[in-house]
This record gives sequence, structure tokens and C-alpha cells, in this order.
Amino acid sequence: MKGLILSGGRGTRLRPLTYTSAKQLIPLANRPILFYAIDALAAAGIDDIGIVTGDTGREVEEAVGDGARFGVSITYIPQGAPLGLAHAVQVSRDFLGDSAFVMYLGDNLVRRGIVPIVEEFKRTCPDALILLAHVEDPRQFGVAEFDGGRLARLVEKPSVTTSDLALVGVYVFNSTVFDAIDAIDYSDRGELEITDAIQQIIDAGRIVESHIILESHQARVATWKDTGRLEDLLEANRLVLDEIEPLVEISIGPDVRVEGKVVVSAGARLHDCVVRGPAIIGAGTCIESAFIGPYTSISDCCTVRHAEVENSILLQGSVVEDIVGRIDSSLIGKECLVRRTSKRPRAHKLLLGDHSRLEMS
Repeated sequence: MKGLILSGGRGTRLRPLTYTSAKQLIPLANRPILFYAIDALAAAGIDDIGIVTGDTGREVEEAVGDGARFGVSITYIPQGAPLGLAHAVQVSRDFLGDSAFVMYLGDNLVRRGIVPIVEEFKRTCPDALILLAHVEDPRQFGVAEFDGGRLARLVEKPSVTTSDLALVGVYVFNSTVFDAIDAIDYSDRGELEITDAIQQIIDAGRIVESHIILESHQARVATWKDTGRLEDLLEANRLVLDEIEPLVEISIGPDVRVEGKVVVSAGARLHDCVVRGPAIIGAGTCIESAFIGPYTSISDCCTVRHAEVENSILLQGSVVEDIVGRIDSSLIGKECLVRRTSKRPRAHKLLLGDHSRLEMS
């Protein structure tokens, strides 16, 4: 069995950040989202993986490399234009051959992994197996409708819904999916929809099974997240941080208080501060006269000085200093500068692109 990770989306819902960076490389707990997809496939015994890339292909290749550090082999498959998920499968036909394969959307997070799903597919040998999850707003997803317990119909981003079961960004197919894709037309969105291809498999009388991802009773949140929006990205970051093991790789002075599950990487510098986990501080980062609250990921070579940050993600090289009032529920891109001006400060909620400069009053 092979793996196919889709990493060609433009990430329009996370602009302006994604004007300069691949959305699949935005970090959760200081690791790119895409890496978790590779980990999931490797854990399921899949070591031959194709990554479909678009405009940010070079950036993805530089980040992932040949796959050796993950214990897999990576093949890069360029998709000339973002013409749909089924189109991404179509352009990967030479790589996939006649093999069954797992298709994994590179900006999705499935925290419990896909080992049981792959094992179920191998045991039951359907033509396709789809993952589903209950969602609050099904209009944002492909939706599955059942008739008497049988999967009957799939609809892509319906305006009116009769089901709250959305397609999670993980699918397992055998090679009959190519015949299904050949039989469908481009949608009104100008894309080859994977939902249309799966519907074609159903209509042809072939076997399509489903697996519903249940919620975690402890965390009371789904263990799957589509990270296309800021609030979902922050929740995915919380899911990952909840599972980190504490590790402080520097000496902590008497003026520093570290509470809960906290990772502090080698080379970080902490002075006169409180870090309350779960949180992670990257290498070379300086935290001074500051409060770092729960569910915060601060990447390498950042500075947080005379400021409070909570439930947020700071990317590499960013600076937050002299801020009155807490920065919360924010995503700050690479090498940004956020600092106070002379005017009276207000509350702050931020989504900043790389190399931004923001003076806050």
C-alpha cells in the first residue's frame, strides 16, 4: 500500500500568512502540520509516499526532503493547477500504479492516527473506505448521507444539509478509483471532486465503507481537525500540546517559574518570567519579563519581552515586546515585529503574515 499526501492547496482562509508560506508547513507545537501526516502514514506501515505539490512545492520539498528522517521514501508530484482532490489523484496515477493507497490531506490532523483504518481496509478489502466525523457546520465539507445504515450519497459543500457527517481528509482506495475519476466531469467550481468520484464508485455497485471518528471523552474535542481556519489551527495546536511530554533542556534560574507540561528547547533564554503549560519554547528564543500562558507555541529565535501571550502560535524569528494587555488566540508569522506605541493599548487578536510589522496602541 502507498500513501498520497495532498499539499497543493493555496490556504486562502489563512491569508495573508499563506501568501508567503505553504499552509501545510504552519507548525503545531513547533512541527509543520505536514509532518504529522507523514508520521501517521509511517506508523501505519506505509513507507512509499507521494506528495502532491502546487505553487509552494519548492518550500515543501526543502522542509521534507527525501523522507529519510521519517523512515519513508518521498516522491514529489507537481499539480499544475488546483483542480480538485480527484484531479490530484489523477496526476498521481503513474506513482500509484495498481496499488491501494491512503490519500491524506496535508493540512488535516488525525491525532489517534490511521492504523486501525488501514487495518480495517486490508481486512475487509472494499473499493474505498472513507473517514467521517460529526461537525457543527457541514456546509464547509463534503457530507455523507445514509439510507437505512447504507452509505447512499455524498455531496460537496451543500447549501442545505440532511447530515452532520463530514468527510475527514483521509481516504483509502484501490485502483478502481481511477475508472471513477475518468467517468466524472468537472464541477461548477471547476474541479474534479473526490466526492463525485466516490459517488461514482457507489453508483457502480462497488463497495464503499465508512469509519466514523469519535470524540475524545477526556478532551471533549474531536481528534480530527481541518486546519484551514485560524480557530481550527489553534485548536489543533491545543490538541498536540495536550500530549507533549515535559522537557526543559536549559537551566532555570530562580526568577523563572515553569508550571505544567512545558518544553523548553536547548539554547532558549528565560529571565523573570512565568511559563504555564502546556506550552513549547523553541531553540534560541528569549522570554524576558513575560508571561507565556497555556496552549502557546513559540518557534525558534523569537523574543517575547514585557508581554503576555496565551493560546497562540508565534513563528520563527518574531518579536513581541512592550505590549500592555494579553495577546490571545493569535497566529503571528515569521519575523514579525509586534510592539507598543505611545498610545493607550487595547485588546489584541492577530493573524499576521510573514515579515509584518505592527505597532499597537
